[in-house]
Amino acid sequence: MAGPGEELVVAVTRVLDLDPATYEPHLLHRSERTWGETNCYVDIWIEVLHALGLEPLAASAFALATDFEGDQWTFFKFRPEDLRELYGIRVFEMNPWRPLVDHVVEHLSSGRLITVEVDSWYLPDTAGVSYRIEHTKTTIVPNAIDLQGRRLGYFHGPSYFELEGEDFDGVLRLGDTAQVGALPPYVETVRLDGLIRLPADELVVASRRSLQEQAASLPADNPMPRFQARLDADLPWLRAAGIDGFHQWAFGTFRQCGASAEVGAAYLAWLQDRSDGTALDDAIESLRMIAADCKSLEFALARLARGRNVDVSATFDNMAASWARVRETLTEDHGL
Repeated sequence: MAGPGEELVVAVTRVLDLDPATYEPHLLHRSERTWGETNCYVDIWIEVLHALGLEPLAASAFALATDFEGDQWTFFKFRPEDLRELYGIRVFEMNPWRPLVDHVVEHLSSGRLITVEVDSWYLPDTAGVSYRIEHTKTTIVPNAIDLQGRRLGYFHGPSYFELEGEDFDGVLRLGDTAQVGALPPYVETVRLDGLIRLPADELVVASRRSLQEQAASLPADNPMPRFQARLDADLPWLRAAGIDGFHQWAFGTFRQCGASAEVGAAYLAWLQDRSDGTALDDAIESLRMIAADCKSLEFALARLARGRNVDVSATFDNMAASWARVRETLTEDHGL
């Protein structure tokens, strides 16, 4: 506490000097996209890299090597090895052995960011979706914290935001929201002390190396027929689960498939623009078609969840043909 005649100094610990009111998101979150958001982890990294003055698309080849995993589409994420090689950023899982707020303050004070798994019930940027509606886990990256003012600046979804008051307590598990005995959240430390900014030509070369690794990881068979077969098997459950159950199913299937395809298309377009003689138009257009078809499927299956009958076989046929063209372009035409 400040003594008589002493001015109270409000300390805000931050890594990047950002203002939510003037922050401009990356183009991936500003342009007209079929899928405005991908998943919480990809979206926060798009904006963290962008805020650091780095190009997230250079490290986005991971979006191409996705597959149908049996009950869901791959939950795609930026690869730690790409973040290290392209930007010098090192990411490690950390042990949250103290109160979460202590870890946030210490790491931000040391010039490091952290990713934190939190409850979106307390995230005002999710108003109308989950804020004070339902308890859903998601990931944020705190960037600025004001302990006295109970304010937190954070990356989440498609932009940079700020929360305060009761939401501050809820996100950081303070006071009545301490959740005594609950499992600790998943937390990663993001080390920026080795940050590098590769020249444009070197960045492209490093990105192409990542693409070659991802192309080698493409599924051996076309995943779309397997995806369709699982949907057919799940139709009775979807009819019974109603619209809420459908949204959960759709997030893990249509959204991850469609969003990964759209990010993959944006990545290939970025690479083509910077690589003389690299023709990727067919793959780019095919990926955009998959993204659009997944959105069509989401709308169609929502009608099914409301009790109507739908036939989506033609859309799946289109997606299978599009995926085959992407594989052919990456593995045969370019020898990746």
